[in-house]
Amino acid sequence: MSTSAADVVVTGLGATTPLGGDVDSTWEALLAGRSGVSRITDDWIADYPAQLVARLAADPTEQIDRVRARRLDRSQQVAVVAAEQAWASSGAAGSGVAPERIAVVFGTGIGGALTLLGQDDVLEQKGPKRVSPFTIPMLMPNGPAAAVGLAIGARGGVHAPVSACASGAEAIRWGLDLIRFDRADVVLVGGAEACVHPLPMAGFAAMRAMSTRNDEPERASRPFDKARDGFVLGEGAAALVLERADAAKARGATIHARVAGAGATADGYDLVAPHPEGEGAGRAIAAAVRDAGLTPTDIGHVNAHATSTPVGDTAEAAAIRGSLGEHVLVTATKSQTGHLLGAAGALESVFTILALRDQVVPATANLDDPDDDAAVQALDIVRREPRKATFSAAVNDSFGFGGHNIALVFTTA
Repeated sequence: MSTSAADVVVTGLGATTPLGGDVDSTWEALLAGRSGVSRITDDWIADYPAQLVARLAADPTEQIDRVRARRLDRSQQVAVVAAEQAWASSGAAGSGVAPERIAVVFGTGIGGALTLLGQDDVLEQKGPKRVSPFTIPMLMPNGPAAAVGLAIGARGGVHAPVSACASGAEAIRWGLDLIRFDRADVVLVGGAEACVHPLPMAGFAAMRAMSTRNDEPERASRPFDKARDGFVLGEGAAALVLERADAAKARGATIHARVAGAGATADGYDLVAPHPEGEGAGRAIAAAVRDAGLTPTDIGHVNAHATSTPVGDTAEAAAIRGSLGEHVLVTATKSQTGHLLGAAGALESVFTILALRDQVVPATANLDDPDDDAAVQALDIVRREPRKATFSAAVNDSFGFGGHNIALVFTTA
């Protein structure tokens, strides 16, 4: 597809996930069908109905300097790891772009929960004088964005969208707009989350949102499957470097894909439940396709949000079918990574870009018996094995508590 000065492209990718410590190892594991889900063995989990987690494959404290890591919450550590990978791979650091024209948009759903809860324990057990002086910058939800901004020397603005599980995708939409409106030349975008702790686990379990298939960890996350019973909490981060196509071409940068369009809506329906027919989600997808200057028939692939909750998956299937039709190849990669909350949309955007690059759609793991729902039955959901295909445009969609809906369209550059 043609590009112009107004086009926005992706020149850098980074990730640290339950499947791997970088993009290549994560993508290889995804296509190989490996799972990042395991059973928690800590003593505190004994009375919990849901005992599963998708922990990082690589400890971030082994990927960044020890002294630096001590001043960052785990959510900030993973953000920095992914962002520095993306920044290095883009080559933007040596491109001559002024720091005042470099921006960061990095989302999170929960932020520094581990610091907040950990320092509360310190306060109660040892008193106020033992609370870390880094507590506030480590727990604030803009902490991952701030840490990333400092890591790359961004002075063109540092932004932190917080829209639950749509945060990482919303960060990409914001970055797209910053370049389109000439407020920045290069924007590092992404999402981060790390909140594996008794309190978040208890809260999600109380909502009956998490899978209790404790004896089969690798088979617990089952998007679109009749036997699905909730998501598996994951941790990690993903990052992308966005810049104008003409500038990227001029400096000979590797262009992974074009960010062709974005759409955002709100359900206006319920604080946590999606609209049962996926009405708001469908509008977001349709808006993204229009923004890209495409039609539904141009979209060949969708990386679905599909968390494996009974209500969420069928609502999303209805949204995809209603906005795009039944021809698209759908996958749900949370079946292997777990649900990375505020990082999910960023990671799944990376997967969407790699699917475009390699012309292959990853399989949805654990989809043994698709739901009887009419929309699920109608969609072409890839399962069992990755599927080779020819397509030039793909959608990643993300939805969050509060009725947040974000859809992104990526095309071959």
